[in-house]
Amino acid sequence: MATTLTAADETLELWQTFKADMSNQELRNRLVEKYLPLVKYNGQRVLSRLPEGVELDDLVSAGVFGLLDAIKAFDMSRGVKFETYCVPRIRGAMLDELRSMDWVPRLVRSKASKLGAAQKTLEAKLGRAPTEREMAEQLEITVKEFEKMVIDANAVGLISLNKKWYETDSSKDVSEIDILKDKKGEDPTRRIQKKDLMRLVTKGLNRNERLIIILYYYEEMTMKEIGSTLDLSESRVSQMHSCIVQRLQSQLGKRRPEFGT
Repeated sequence: MATTLTAADETLELWQTFKADMSNQELRNRLVEKYLPLVKYNGQRVLSRLPEGVELDDLVSAGVFGLLDAIKAFDMSRGVKFETYCVPRIRGAMLDELRSMDWVPRLVRSKASKLGAAQKTLEAKLGRAPTEREMAEQLEITVKEFEKMVIDANAVGLISLNKKWYETDSSKDVSEIDILKDKKGEDPTRRIQKKDLMRLVTKGLNRNERLIIILYYYEEMTMKEIGSTLDLSESRVSQMHSCIVQRLQSQLGKRRPEFGT
C-alpha cells in the first residue's frame, strides 16, 4: 500500500533534494514559489509603516533576492525552521532597497527632525506658531542660520507624481500628475511646429492673403468675419481663399520630398 506524503514531508524532501544539487534551478524556483507568500506578507507589513509613494512590488522584488540568499545559505542540520531563518533576510533586503531609494542625505533628515521637534516644543509652550527669531533661539542659532536650515530641510519634501491622489469609481485612479498637469496649456513643441508651418504657408503672400490664411486657419474666423475685418465682401474672401489654397497646393506639392511623404 502506497504511503501518502504530507505537505511537511514533501517540503522536507524538496529541501533535501535541492541541498544535494544546489545548481538545480528548477528545484530552487520551486522553493521560491513555496515561500513567496511569506515575502508578500512581510512586504505588506513593512509597507503599512511607510509613507505613500513606496510600491509593494518594489518591496516584494527586493524581498525575493533576500529569499534567494536565505535558500542558498540555509543549513538544515541546525534544526531551525526555514521560515524563522529567512524572515530577517527578507526584511533586511527590503530595508536595504528602501535605503537605496532614499536620496535625501541623513544630515538633511537630521535638520528636518530638529526643526520639527523645536516647532512642537514652542507651539506647546506659546500656544501659537513660533516666529523665526523664537525658533532660532530655541535651536541656539542665528536667524540667518535658521533660514538656511529651513531651506536645507525642505529637500525632504519629495513627492512621487505617481502617488494616488484619490480613488474613483472607474478602474483608473487619479494620481498626483493628473492633478498637476495643465490640460489647457499648449504643448511648446506643437506651438513651434504651428509657427514654422504658418511661416512656410504664408511665405510669398501679400498682406490680405496672409491675413486670410492666419484668420481662417489659426484664429478660426468665418469668411464673413474675415470680410468685415479686411473690409471685403464674404464672396471676395472666399474667392481669394480658393486661389490661395490652389497656389499653395502647387507650391507645396513640389516640396513633398522634403516632408518625407
